[in-house]
Amino acid sequence: MSSKTLVLTGGGTAGHVMPNLALAPGLRQQGWELHYLGSEQGPEKNLAEQAGIPFHSIATGKLRRYFSWKNFTDPFRVLQGAAQAWSLLGQLKPDLVFSKGGFVTVPVVYAAFLRRIPVILHESDLSPGLANRLCLPLCKRICTSFPETLDHLPRGKSALTGTPVREELLRGNRDAGLQFLGFSNIKPVLLIMGGSQGARTLNQNVRNALPRLLERFQVAHLCGPRQVDALLETTPGYRQFEFVRGELSDVLAATDYAVSRAGANSLFELLALRKPSLLIPLPMAASRGDQILNARSFEKRGFSKVLLQENLTPDSLMLALDNLERDTETLRRAMDTSYLAHGIEKVLEVIEGVAL
Repeated sequence: MSSKTLVLTGGGTAGHVMPNLALAPGLRQQGWELHYLGSEQGPEKNLAEQAGIPFHSIATGKLRRYFSWKNFTDPFRVLQGAAQAWSLLGQLKPDLVFSKGGFVTVPVVYAAFLRRIPVILHESDLSPGLANRLCLPLCKRICTSFPETLDHLPRGKSALTGTPVREELLRGNRDAGLQFLGFSNIKPVLLIMGGSQGARTLNQNVRNALPRLLERFQVAHLCGPRQVDALLETTPGYRQFEFVRGELSDVLAATDYAVSRAGANSLFELLALRKPSLLIPLPMAASRGDQILNARSFEKRGFSKVLLQENLTPDSLMLALDNLERDTETLRRAMDTSYLAHGIEKVLEVIEGVAL
């Protein structure tokens, strides 16, 4: 075993995993041996193993804000997970734990605290989620993506870092992306990213506006699971996918404008790539409001335009895209001068500072 061992934890959704994986190459260059602690059921197991990081599973539970019989059994699963995390941390003897959020992290962070292993926590959203709020008092350092979050965190142990973005997303090839999509250079490419939650309303409005959109753009539509419309499969200038994996970096390189939900990972990817974007955050009815706060922060800093879902119609979508095209250069200048687009470097600096 190497002289430096770091345990990554985070899961439940890909958003709690991908920033960890974005850090992995830099951590290895710094000489860290990596291990991943997560749940067996979440996406973290496959993603960590694909990245070549040894994975260790623990039991996990979730505190729901609605009635569920699992609310009576999950506290016991959290205790079981804490015991498993305690045992695994004793075996691995890490120098440091890096926690990205999600309920799987709670037993890991508490076990690390009891073993006196320093914990660094990263919060991507402007408003910390419940799991991270439970872990904050036990952490040595806290990394945040949004400046506004610093006002709600302990002074002296918080650092503004932005969100780590996978380096491979920055190495896409525009020509390869256009070829994959079957597009040309004649019209700009508009990328629609509905995310994995709540895409139906966005998809419907995009498709209702499609004839007008196609007059001005070639449209690549990542519409989410089971959301492909077979009747539109042969529409010239329009490509739809449930999701894109290996070719995503090339598709992003080919993108001129993006319409996106406002999950933190997507926002910071678009920022790192300097893509002018129209954000349509998940509404309060479908979330805890974090995407609305994220979107408003990016709007305030001049990185993006915002259209709330309750105001979304085909007409309002077209008007918002008019404004996006009009203000393209202003948006790009703001993104070019942002210090928030270098999340990997800044988080690695925090890790090295704690490790000294």
